Amino acid sequence: MTANQINQTTEQLSFSGEDFVRDIVLKFPKAADYFKGQRIDFCCGGAKPLAEAAEEKGLNADQLLGDLHKLVEEHPVLEEDTRWNQASSRELVEHIVNKHHRYLREELPQISQNVTKVFRVHGEDSPHLAEVHRLFNLLREDLLKHTAQEEEVEFPKMLAYSENPSEAGLAELHELLHNLEQEHEGAGEILRELRAVTNDFTPPPHACTTYRLTYARLEELEGMTFEHVHLENNNLFLRYQ
Repeated sequence: MTANQINQTTEQLSFSGEDFVRDIVLKFPKAADYFKGQRIDFCCGGAKPLAEAAEEKGLNADQLLGDLHKLVEEHPVLEEDTRWNQASSRELVEHIVNKHHRYLREELPQISQNVTKVFRVHGEDSPHLAEVHRLFNLLREDLLKHTAQEEEVEFPKMLAYSENPSEAGLAELHELLHNLEQEHEGAGEILRELRAVTNDFTPPPHACTTYRLTYARLEELEGMTFEHVHLENNNLFLRYQ
């Protein structure tokens, strides 16, 4: 690692309880993994001070800050980690489509096969798999509809506004973005229900390989969705406030 690859030094990168959770993740992306472990929402619920988020979860804000600063020492921020903060809206949109939308289109059918197979084979012994099957299919339908709508309508309107701003265009975007954020919250709620019904994606001791793989892929889907929503809610959408 060379000096010019480091985006911010440990001394420059420090946090307080008044910093919004989303802003901490924007400055220090490694914090996303830490917040996921603490069940702190940095996506839809990231627009609140860390101290408030900690209180809601019954956590000690000073302990969280200490852990974050230790992580900063262990994982210096590289330019590539925060490059989307400085990227143009077009570059960011292309990244979201090429990484996150593509991931959903490729992975959701595969996860669906796993969820369906596990439900059919183990549903009698594990009744909760019926709810896993229902929730996943609801999430899949919502995400695919959501991403298609973004590519066809919202993203083109954002980029058009960036090139030719107008009051009418901004007012239209505000309404569209509000709807997108509501859809993000809906997806987040389904993921919370999936995590609860699967006991934090923990397969039972008797689970076969496919059963365990299904839970692992569902947890990966959760992580990718959090990253996806964070880039949109806390980066892209804020450019059109």
